[in-house]
Amino acid sequence: MKAVERPPRTREQSAAAPSPFPPIADYAFLSDCHTGALVAPDGAIDWLCVPSFDAPSVFGSLLDRQAGFFRFGPYGINHPSARNFEPGTNVLVTTWKTPSGWVVVRDALTLGPWDHEDAITPHTRPPADDDADHMLVRTVECIDGQVEIEVVAEPAFDYGRATSEWALVDGDRHAADAHGGGLTIRLRSDLALGIEGNRVHGRHTLRTGERAYCALSWAEALATPADVDEAEARIAATTRFWRAWLGRARIPDHAWRDPIQRSALVIKGLTYMPTGATVAALTTSLPETPGGERNWDYRYTWMRDATFTLQALHFLNLDWEADEFMQFVADLDANDDGALQIMYGIDGRRDLTESTLDNLSGYAGARPVRIGNGAFDQRQNDVFGAVLDSILLHTRRSKRLPQRLWPIVQAQAECATRVWQEPDQGIWEARGKPRNYVSSKLMCWVALDRAAKLAEIRGDPELQATWHETAEAIREDILARGVSDRGVLRQHYDTDALDASTLLAAIFGFLPGDDERLLASVVAIADELTEDGFVLRYRTDETDDGLSGREGTFLICSFWLVSALAIVGQLQRARDLMERLLTIASPLGLYAEEFDADTGRHLGNVPQAFSHLALIEAAARIIVVERLEELS
Repeated sequence: MKAVERPPRTREQSAAAPSPFPPIADYAFLSDCHTGALVAPDGAIDWLCVPSFDAPSVFGSLLDRQAGFFRFGPYGINHPSARNFEPGTNVLVTTWKTPSGWVVVRDALTLGPWDHEDAITPHTRPPADDDADHMLVRTVECIDGQVEIEVVAEPAFDYGRATSEWALVDGDRHAADAHGGGLTIRLRSDLALGIEGNRVHGRHTLRTGERAYCALSWAEALATPADVDEAEARIAATTRFWRAWLGRARIPDHAWRDPIQRSALVIKGLTYMPTGATVAALTTSLPETPGGERNWDYRYTWMRDATFTLQALHFLNLDWEADEFMQFVADLDANDDGALQIMYGIDGRRDLTESTLDNLSGYAGARPVRIGNGAFDQRQNDVFGAVLDSILLHTRRSKRLPQRLWPIVQAQAECATRVWQEPDQGIWEARGKPRNYVSSKLMCWVALDRAAKLAEIRGDPELQATWHETAEAIREDILARGVSDRGVLRQHYDTDALDASTLLAAIFGFLPGDDERLLASVVAIADELTEDGFVLRYRTDETDDGLSGREGTFLICSFWLVSALAIVGQLQRARDLMERLLTIASPLGLYAEEFDADTGRHLGNVPQAFSHLALIEAAARIIVVERLEELS
């Protein structure tokens, strides 16, 4: 019998396919709370936007190997012996072994004492004691033998769309200015510099005990350290800043202390100090599907992050940052109907029109590369609950309800009352048909429930009763239409498909921890919506999200599952999953958005604030229970 010929099976691109792009998890994160940088293992800055998180990139090799980089390290050696953060900081320390010796490189986006108004990125919030220097400082010390060091700066301004023109300044070959895309930056080093087309290059051999530095500046008057001593002093001041900041945080003495601390440093590092906003991630267009189209710009502030940000900051006793964020929310312009948008620019701007950068290849071929985010004007009914839960958290902590927040409470409660029965795009910003998503209804319940509690605090019993009544109507609707025949919360009213966002029913107290429907929902997600134990947002073959291809497991959803398991009393299962999640952190303790269970690679934008916020919350859920058990 003749064998039936079958078409060759096509396999999706692997996250571990050979590529000139470093794995996403191998990047180190630097921040000065105005902008951030990603450092590749070979010592190159592959991502830096100047002067702010959402500005065009100056170095963009993260998204195209020709889109600019800035390397400082041993010549001809690309694989370091060790990389770590200075404990308690976002200062990177890289140790290199070469055939002839050893060197240690330190990298920092530096901060120092505030002493004047910032003309580069002006503040709308009161300045803190320390602020950004607007420079990237790098030092090297030879600790044994002799090592040839090189500095190479090859900017590609405006996401690689503008060429750079270099010119030596000061007449001594130790400083050069690059112009492009309406921006000027200065590189200064004690290595002698030369211009090679669109890059500056310098090489020098260091011997035991010798030091060198380089600094890239976009500061006022392009200020830079004058010598290696000043460069080291700026890095030392930055180290003191991060440690002093972390010293104000309440970090429990627990086995998970280090990942909680690193997550706190990430969240602070993703905070835009001039306004108090927090970006969802440092990057744009790192793919959620290897080689695919699920590539988004996350350098903006999502309102749904508000409540998780406030929960984490208050748990860590970081009340200053919490208040800064709430003041940013209070400054935002609402839509004509009084609703806040689902996201804003870090300066509060509303228009985040999305476009593509067709000149860039994309990370490992993942295109398109997007800037802006087309979801900014979507209807997402969960935004009201996120905002009002955060206001209630902040009000309970501060023991006051600021006058400027009450109009926001009223507007968001009225909006939630008006739209809770309408379909929307859901928490995951699906680009398919609007649906009656359970998580959106749930967050509308949160909005009215929290609004009623805020009305009680304000002393308005009439509004309290009205909003409470609406919250109960939403609850009844969800339990009547949002629960499947087997007693499990649905993704939306027209399907029995699962969705990890329904875990929020546990986290926000929609149902008590001993409710059978909540337990069944949590267990169903743990058993049926996972890959190798890690949680998917949803099954892409069951959900019309308007896109093609599968995606990795979402780390925030896995951390949500930890919290939900703890809430429904499955504490050991929660601990087991938490331990697994801690083992898949990057070598430097960072998390991207997703995890590819097949290859063990991180996917999506990095570092991802949501992942780190959810880590803190999940750890807190378990640690609080453990502490109470110790007292019983």
